[in-house]
Amino acid sequence: MALWGGRFKEKASLQFKKFNDSLPVDYRMAVQDIVGSIAWAQAIHEVGVINDDELTRLTAALEELKASVEENPKQILASDAEDIHSWVEIQLIEKTGDLGKKLHTGRSRNDQVATDLKLWCKETGGDLLFALVNLQQSMMNLAEREKDTVLPGYTHLQRAQPVTFGHWCLAYVEMFNRDIGRLKDALYRLDVSPLGSGALAGTAYPIDRKALANRLGFRTATMNSLDAVSDRDHVIELLASASISMMHLSRFAEDLIFYNSGEAGFVEMSDLVSSGSSLMPQKKNPDACELIRGKAGRVFGSLTGMLTTMKALALAYNKDMQEDKEGLFDAMDTWQECMEMAVLVADGLKVNRSRTLAAAQQGYANATELADYLVGKDIPFREAHHIVGEVVLAAIDKGVPLEDLTITQLQEYSEKIEQDVYQHLSIESTLDKREALGGTSRSQVEKALATGNEEILNEQVVGAPGKQQTEVALKQVKQRLNAQKAAAMSVRRARMSDVDNIYQQVNFWADKGEILPRSRDNIIHDIQNFVVAELAGNVVGCASLYIYQTGLAEIRSVVVADNAQKQGQGEALVQYLLEFAHQMELEQIIVLTYIPEYFSQLGFTTIDKSTLADNIIEDSEPSPHKDPADEVAMQYIVGQSK
Repeated sequence: MALWGGRFKEKASLQFKKFNDSLPVDYRMAVQDIVGSIAWAQAIHEVGVINDDELTRLTAALEELKASVEENPKQILASDAEDIHSWVEIQLIEKTGDLGKKLHTGRSRNDQVATDLKLWCKETGGDLLFALVNLQQSMMNLAEREKDTVLPGYTHLQRAQPVTFGHWCLAYVEMFNRDIGRLKDALYRLDVSPLGSGALAGTAYPIDRKALANRLGFRTATMNSLDAVSDRDHVIELLASASISMMHLSRFAEDLIFYNSGEAGFVEMSDLVSSGSSLMPQKKNPDACELIRGKAGRVFGSLTGMLTTMKALALAYNKDMQEDKEGLFDAMDTWQECMEMAVLVADGLKVNRSRTLAAAQQGYANATELADYLVGKDIPFREAHHIVGEVVLAAIDKGVPLEDLTITQLQEYSEKIEQDVYQHLSIESTLDKREALGGTSRSQVEKALATGNEEILNEQVVGAPGKQQTEVALKQVKQRLNAQKAAAMSVRRARMSDVDNIYQQVNFWADKGEILPRSRDNIIHDIQNFVVAELAGNVVGCASLYIYQTGLAEIRSVVVADNAQKQGQGEALVQYLLEFAHQMELEQIIVLTYIPEYFSQLGFTTIDKSTLADNIIEDSEPSPHKDPADEVAMQYIVGQSK
């Protein structure tokens, strides 16, 4: 049944129906369509279109339908409905009769599909963030494992200068970190609700669109109805983010395909991600990496197709825009699958360290070191470059590496070359000289492992002894990755629309004596210091960071709803605040808690409560429901090891 038949005298042809219908693609948005319909039912109830009983019946029917779809989404494909919106409405009418026909009052399929798609993008974006963070973590693990492994570096696919395998891994950590940033930016911009924009001119009913947006989990509502129903920037941005990330993955795959080749022999892929030949029994092919490399073009194609579809498209909605989903769905699926496969590749990779070292020692990769040595002897670099070029030619003629030339042979090209030259030509010297920020020296790789894209450690940390500095650095990378995981788990900064949820949750646990109560006014005044955790669009936890003075702050009011316990939300809230504290250059974070074992797992250590300033103790009076002696003071020193 079509939703638009009244205007027409004849039925559409079966050929047109097949060409026009989108159900085989957009059935994936069934849950989002039902969730949007529940929110719309509440909105039209608030303006008097339906009464209390009708709202209850509609909501119950929609919830029942949602549960059925979640259990078996493929049931939808047995229908001949035009699209997912028609299917949901048909099912609703079957369950509630004529009441189901009231739901679409004031709503258009134009704002409905725009809302469904944004809800789908928000949910899928969270999954993609998790996949990116997991991929980054996998590359960090590989970098840690191979941080001392020497690898020949390449330019123009010619051996250039030696690096470490860990340094190579961290190059991809940098790329994937930018991918995370792009995805977060895209998700922030799409987090506005089009619902209530009607077909193009807005709804004629006095709907509170901001309240409706918040009910659906959006941060706000769109500001222009024409733009709201015809905007597909979020689709293009997600496809662009996916395309850039797939380009990075294809480079990762290509490097490993080459490293895995018989000619290089630097790595061996796990059997879990390799296949063989139907003819040649000796073959072990890097098919996982080849498929990642190949699927990049598929994602690029989806981006190109969407840009072409939207090019010069007149306002507002046009049926061309029905083509927005198939490419998007496929690209997001492909991107996530490739990231998960790359994790398997990295986790199972075996590096042939003797082969990589031998390759790095060949090809005169230490020629630049000889030039730098001559510069240190007051020879201008251009002249030193020319001298070393002649030395390399001589070494090639003799078939030996530079370090095997005698001092007499070297002095034929410059009398300033002395016996100390050999200490500059070793692989270790070549690597260790790259001490500048971002270099391949072992100490820089350690720092990169620690900071993972952030600024290099502050002066206090850089001046610490070597072993301690490494421990500090390793703690910081864990902190940063934990913060990214927290963001992927939908932990975010609180907004004014969260005040009531925060107030209810804080005081629920305060009544049980677990934490101190907070007034609503206090929460409003302090809202900029709160973060919240969401599950399925609902706020299920919160925490706050109270700053006492320069360098000192306290984490307070860490609570998670009963129905969201043991899912990592509490830890995610704390990790988010610790990263926030690091960015704000705070030095000491304290907590006063009755569960010290929980915070100990997060890197906090116990301190003597009597060492805290009086104003901290006064602000954090123990609960009347607990024994004051059981309250423990703990601290987390930002940027230092436990």
